[in-house]
Amino acid sequence: MTDTKTRLIPARTPWQRTTGAVLFCAPLAAVPLSGFAQETTASDEAFRLAPIIVNAKVAADDDANSVVAKELWVGGKVATSLLDTPASVSVITQKEIEQRSASTTEEVLQYTPGLITDYYGTDDRNDYFKIRGFQATTYRDGLTLGSMRGVREEPFAYERIEVLRGANSTLFGPADPGGSVNFVSKRPRFERIGQGYVTYGSFDHKEAGVDVGGALNGSETLAYRLTGKVQGSEREYDHSQDDNGFAMGGLTWEPTAFTSATLIVDHLRRDSTPNSGGYPKDREYDRDEFFGEPSYNFHDVERTNISASFSHDFDNGFTLRSNLRHSDLSDEYGYVYISDNVDRTSTLVDRGYLGSDTEAEQLNGNLMLQYDARFENIDSSTIVGVEYLDSSSENVSVYGLSSGGDVGQIDTSNPVYSGISSPKVYQNKDQDSTIKSVFLQQNLSFYERFILTLGMRHDSMDVSETDHLYSTKSSDSFSENSFRGALTYIVNDEISAYVSMVESVSPPQVGVTPERGSQYELGVKYSPVAMNALFSAAVYELTQDDVATAVVQPNGVIEQQTVGEQRVRGLDLEAKAELTENLSLIGGYSYMDTEVLRGALDVWGVGFVSIKGNEFVSAPKHSASLWGYYSVPGTDVSVGLGARYVGSYYFNNFNDSGESEATTLFDAAFNYQIAPGTDLAVNVSNLLDEQHVVGSGSADYYNPGRELTARLSYSW
Repeated sequence: MTDTKTRLIPARTPWQRTTGAVLFCAPLAAVPLSGFAQETTASDEAFRLAPIIVNAKVAADDDANSVVAKELWVGGKVATSLLDTPASVSVITQKEIEQRSASTTEEVLQYTPGLITDYYGTDDRNDYFKIRGFQATTYRDGLTLGSMRGVREEPFAYERIEVLRGANSTLFGPADPGGSVNFVSKRPRFERIGQGYVTYGSFDHKEAGVDVGGALNGSETLAYRLTGKVQGSEREYDHSQDDNGFAMGGLTWEPTAFTSATLIVDHLRRDSTPNSGGYPKDREYDRDEFFGEPSYNFHDVERTNISASFSHDFDNGFTLRSNLRHSDLSDEYGYVYISDNVDRTSTLVDRGYLGSDTEAEQLNGNLMLQYDARFENIDSSTIVGVEYLDSSSENVSVYGLSSGGDVGQIDTSNPVYSGISSPKVYQNKDQDSTIKSVFLQQNLSFYERFILTLGMRHDSMDVSETDHLYSTKSSDSFSENSFRGALTYIVNDEISAYVSMVESVSPPQVGVTPERGSQYELGVKYSPVAMNALFSAAVYELTQDDVATAVVQPNGVIEQQTVGEQRVRGLDLEAKAELTENLSLIGGYSYMDTEVLRGALDVWGVGFVSIKGNEFVSAPKHSASLWGYYSVPGTDVSVGLGARYVGSYYFNNFNDSGESEATTLFDAAFNYQIAPGTDLAVNVSNLLDEQHVVGSGSADYYNPGRELTARLSYSW
């Protein structure tokens, strides 16, 4: 555990780029239905016309009972067909999360093709993952997390996690080009819910959680859900902690079959250690060694969300939907780290420190009107809507190096911790962002075979910044349009193919040209009738202009610089199948060919250095994964085994500081049903305790080591 923490001066939240709110239930495709949509009622229809085929009777507990998702929930509200969605999409269900006992977002996503996670290893300040070589934008229940992005999400709060590869600003507003990750909250249901568990594991990991809900006092119109978790733990290195608590309560009101309103309030608190300080570059060190400062390596986060959603079906083809969320964040961290170089010969290593006291507030919401109709052999679904995002943040940050006398060097052979003398403020800024959006989506399906999807969106973005250190104010405004088109061919009830073009516009920053991305994709999906399975394949080309990247200067300062143009061409394959009643398999493979098409970086004291032709950072050409889970017939025992392969990749934009090793890691699971509803699950990640460098800058960072957890759960 950390010692008494040296606090920074009172401050506000570090600037994290704000993204526009995703369109709740925004369409991805449309499929035809027989009969007029207006002539059926919500109570007796099996399917109704919508942007994608909508199964109104899909079981609410599918995610708890299957690793194969057939619907894209688009924020947890509407179930939509994955088979006919013209995009490369993965869904990690609650059952898959529990099989693998995934306790962080990185662990949840690490078996998803096209994604790389944990490329900073034991650096636990944020959830680190990339999609198709680029950063990804995160959402919760269809609304962007925006300035809340830096918080490590709590997987126990979610029914499922949805991954859309390739950004789509027409659907989601300003977004990073790699893709989107949507966390779907556990929502109130009218059937009884009950689960409780306790966990103990490596590094004195202690955890307990509960999830209960159902109809309120037998009501047919009110349902509730309460979800909570507490955790106390250390990490694999000395002087560390990983404590957190989470509480969420929800209430749903459904006075009729056509009207629904839900209110969810949640609070997350994390008290943790952001990192061990990294490891010197001269040799491989034990993971438990600590080269930071026990009194300064800390990360304390508190976030509160109040979310509301409303929908009403007018039963004449029109449906109105609205979503709103208000978020408050307090984020405070300090971090002393190794600042090493390969030419060092002494056991004394330079160090640096970073710190920030932060606060952020965000309000975002949308209002949409959908109209479904049928004309002869054409089905039409139209959505028009408006969206609003207002985000503000205040940030005071400190920074220094051993050369400045603020933090002492450390002797790798005999570490002595000296503390921080007087943190020096290098940034004190207030930042505000407002995004106003209007959008239109049109979906047409022809003769039950072809689906045409078109979309357009306009985002008006205003950003401002007040620099209290230099007593300056600056602002910027951007007006961006994005378009989308896709054509889906329904071969038969089992197979569909699609071709699509999507555009993305990254969230705005003062003085920085918004990055623009475009993606062309060709894909096919197969869902066999005789098996609960979904197989998908997609080839794509994704290009981004005006790319901004972080560059570490020789003096240690990190600068944002515009690279120019980057491109990735690749292939994604995924299979999720329940082969028999006892055996399920999850597999994926990705190939990425990344290249900087044009650009140079300004290196302090050197000038501009071209990186044209270089590969992306942390973007392996090949990656693959396979997870199998088997319930032994005639017994109460289940076992799981997984393998994750990640090819080598470069550590920096210049491709000159080395590469990671191509590595395969193994995970295992064992489950014993003690009694009906009572299970003992034992999970081991990185079974062979393989150790290698996953990131290297001023220090080396290793992949997480072997971790074992035992979980006793009871469901009722």
